[in-house]
Amino acid sequence: MTTNKDNTAANDGLTHFDATGQAHMVDVGSKNETHRIAIASGIIRMKAETLAIITSGTAKKGDVLGIARIAAIMGAKRTSDLIPLCHPLALTRVTVDFAVNEANSSVTCTAQVETFGKTGVEMEALTAVQIGLLTIYDMCKAVDRGMVMSDVRVEEKHGGKSGSWSTTDGSLSTP
Repeated sequence: MTTNKDNTAANDGLTHFDATGQAHMVDVGSKNETHRIAIASGIIRMKAETLAIITSGTAKKGDVLGIARIAAIMGAKRTSDLIPLCHPLALTRVTVDFAVNEANSSVTCTAQVETFGKTGVEMEALTAVQIGLLTIYDMCKAVDRGMVMSDVRVEEKHGGKSGSWSTTDGSLSTP
């Protein structure tokens, strides 16, 4: 098995394992700093009555979407504490938006995370979405334990050596 300069197996494509198969934190020291952006999204589906409580602002625990937004931002900032091999990053921007879909009785959470650094922010965007959705669940579980979170994914990423990628066309373009 050949190895590259990071001592990772050259043909496996899994950068978090070294040539012997041991987990390690990827060395990003030689990478260029670039503006990195990632956008992720996910959905939580619920009973119509639960959505009505959220949109009317009558939840006993308070402003569900406002608190979920703060929780999502905090989640993005704490990603390296939760995911063992993630690098701690100085995030320069985190935005979290919620879209209510009354017809489907759901809320979509979308997070955009940015930094100027040597590694991407996809994990931070995904963590923000998951924590936002989990907070909605936590705040509403007393009235609806059957809520379902799904479709969490990276929508697009920009920056770094690999350039930009988007789910709309699966494209990868190098800057």
